[in-house]
Amino acid sequence: MKINSLAQTNFETIFRAFNQSFADYEIQLNKEQLQTMLKRRGFNPELSFAAFEDDKIVSFTLNGIGNFNGIPTAYDTGTGTLKTHRGQGLATKVFEYSIPFLKEANIEQYLLEVLQHNTKAISVYQNLGFETTREFNCFKQKNEEVTIDNKKTPLPYSILQIDVKEIIALSDFWDFHPSWQNSFEAIQRASNDFIYLGAFAENKLIGYAVFEPVSGDITQIAVDKQHRRKGVGTLLLNEILKLNQFDSVKVLNTDILQTSITHFFKAKNIDIMVKQFEMIRAIK
Repeated sequence: MKINSLAQTNFETIFRAFNQSFADYEIQLNKEQLQTMLKRRGFNPELSFAAFEDDKIVSFTLNGIGNFNGIPTAYDTGTGTLKTHRGQGLATKVFEYSIPFLKEANIEQYLLEVLQHNTKAISVYQNLGFETTREFNCFKQKNEEVTIDNKKTPLPYSILQIDVKEIIALSDFWDFHPSWQNSFEAIQRASNDFIYLGAFAENKLIGYAVFEPVSGDITQIAVDKQHRRKGVGTLLLNEILKLNQFDSVKVLNTDILQTSITHFFKAKNIDIMVKQFEMIRAIK
């Protein structure tokens, strides 16, 4: 068994290992979905690594490379081990093998998210020096189960499709910094996959939403603080449902300390699906 970079490994081999490693998980990804996810999350094969048995991947970590809060960062886009090879500490060995290469590439920190109920993985990450930085809620609901309050009185707002350039400077609308896969950097890696909606009041942009219609993923939704609780978010969500090509909507990684967005989605009957920890380790 040997550990190598994935720089010379074709996508078919990576997909096969990914598919086999997550075969016992609830959610499965096909080739196109995995390619889309890796593109959005900044997958870098040269700085991703796997344990090989002959030419077969038995454990891997697919790393995204970019900036997070202005710091050069490696992000765990997917770590998996074949069921037949679990319990051997291979994921830890692959991670530890990668650190000198990430350091040489001037990466200063490693970022990941882990499901809160996955206590075994959390323990492994803590032993590797990771610290929890935030807790996240993840929401999901079938389109037809989402509750929209269609007010009889027309609201003085219009919803229009806009260009991503119109919203990049609107971080003052945020209550929290987006997670890795919801950041503007991630959005711009796959900008054609998204629809961008703007809410306008007298030609002024007062709210926006970014979502991926093929997956129902609401990547960002934000309203100017001076225009909240006036139905702007509801109008944006209603337009998302009209344009959604998937059977449900999902919202990943909202900060649990920011209760306004939690209350907003719960009021729309979009339930919390799982909770995650965001964890970071400095690379020294």
